[in-house]
Amino acid sequence: MQLEDLRIYTAVVSAGNFTAAAEKLMLSKQYVSRRMAALEASLGARLLIRNTRKLSVTDAGQLFARHAQRILDDVFEAEQAVTERRKELQGTFRLSMPMSFGMNPLSPLISAFLTQHPAIQLQVELADRYVDVIGEGFDMAIRIGSLSDSSLIARSLGSIRRIICASPAYLERRGVPLHPDDLQQHACLRFGREGQSGWELNVNGKRKITSVQGPVMSNNGEVLADAAIAGLGLVLLPEFIVEGAIAQGKLISVMETYHPESLPLSAVYPQHRQRSEITRALLDFLKESPALRPQPVAEK
Repeated sequence: MQLEDLRIYTAVVSAGNFTAAAEKLMLSKQYVSRRMAALEASLGARLLIRNTRKLSVTDAGQLFARHAQRILDDVFEAEQAVTERRKELQGTFRLSMPMSFGMNPLSPLISAFLTQHPAIQLQVELADRYVDVIGEGFDMAIRIGSLSDSSLIARSLGSIRRIICASPAYLERRGVPLHPDDLQQHACLRFGREGQSGWELNVNGKRKITSVQGPVMSNNGEVLADAAIAGLGLVLLPEFIVEGAIAQGKLISVMETYHPESLPLSAVYPQHRQRSEITRALLDFLKESPALRPQPVAEK
């Protein structure tokens, strides 16, 4: 297998046909076709399905394309390192982020990072699901909460406070809860796992699971924040989701003594990406960003 075959193959997969790939690489269509046939023969696997209308990529072909792109990225970075052309970072980088956190505050940070490094092609996926970083070909994922054991490298980016809050109208109607036991008398808008097992609160310096019930349960914090603003109940959410509504008076923080511990914020990435200049630059940029550093709660 030749490195040139990997370049041709990834170009074919990206372009969707031999003709466009050949034009991009300034090669003949016949040469591209021969190299792809030779590549499949050397692997003993069908990567591409050819017909008169279009070119399809098999499951094995998709998997091979992700690995081939990683190899090409590593080769590119090695070439950049030895030719001292690292003043301008270049290359493609795939990043996964949680939906709400990716929109705010990470979205403006990512834009600022790309302004500093305009030659980087960044592919960003926002998803609240658990992403298989290696299997899905991501270079890095931003994760909130405790990390499970894995082969991924993890780097801390800080922590995220969680806040219990409700609308002024709800608190006027139902009263202000002062203790976790009071939550039994309140409507609580529940997020994912917390909707099943209760809210984990800080009681006398210890973690205590408090059972809660309410009319809304969602895996998206924005949905719950909107429900809280509408007066449907109390909500326990990361600060970055509700801080704007609190600043505008649409939500009021309550039971601050009992707010749960902050959630760890981490970046995880495959071991083969730890030498990547883009990985290091993005990590350094995020770690140095004031937007990811929790500010101390003002005393009242």
